[in-house]
Amino acid sequence: MSYSVGQVAGFAGVTVRTLHHYDEIGLLVPGERTHAGHRRYGDADLDRLQQILFYRELGFPLDEVAALLDDPDADPRAHLRRQHELLTARIEKLQKMAAAVEHAMEARKMGINLTPEEKFEVFGDKDPEQYAEEAEQRWGGTEEYAESQRRTARYTKEDWKHIQAEMASWSERYGALMAAGEPPTGEQAMDMAEEHRRHIRTWFYECSYELHRCLGEMYVSDERFKAYYDSMRPGLAVHLRDAIAANTARRAG
Repeated sequence: MSYSVGQVAGFAGVTVRTLHHYDEIGLLVPGERTHAGHRRYGDADLDRLQQILFYRELGFPLDEVAALLDDPDADPRAHLRRQHELLTARIEKLQKMAAAVEHAMEARKMGINLTPEEKFEVFGDKDPEQYAEEAEQRWGGTEEYAESQRRTARYTKEDWKHIQAEMASWSERYGALMAAGEPPTGEQAMDMAEEHRRHIRTWFYECSYELHRCLGEMYVSDERFKAYYDSMRPGLAVHLRDAIAANTARRAG
């Protein structure tokens, strides 16, 4: 039995465009084509797609996925063992974070004062005030800076955790979007740029489209911002800048 590209997209929860892209780069070439040239996928193709999506979910770039799947010395059991190990490591990390949150909840309920280390262990090495002093020097006189200061002064640890969770979700989805070959001018990339702008507007200050475009330029020109975004996925800073510019142009049009 074979399936159309639309059926496979529905099974796997991906877009038809993603499957076309996988075919174009040789990552998932359908085993059959109709006389009219339409793609048809067999069971072996579905098995390979499942492996691709496993690795993509784990953050592997597409070129590494191809190298892993096309390794002549690897077998399906080896892939499953590797994925199980990676998933287990991720689960352990998430369990530790959940335990830290539960510990804080229980301590608050019982009126126990946590140490500073215990209070902030859930944040890891993320410091929301990392660039506070420089930000004041660069933008201290602007209305946006004043508004950001007013808002963040009221934020609790829970608020900061929520902000970080939103950004983590966004960065993971943006990385997957890039891995799927979405260009900065694509609809999905522009929608993600718009989500980024709304995150700023919701939590920090009113961010106009033009101001957002200026921020996008700074994400590339300032090495620290560039390093921050590229740490999510290499090349993300430039991709995001271009997506922000495209989204700004779309809204203006």
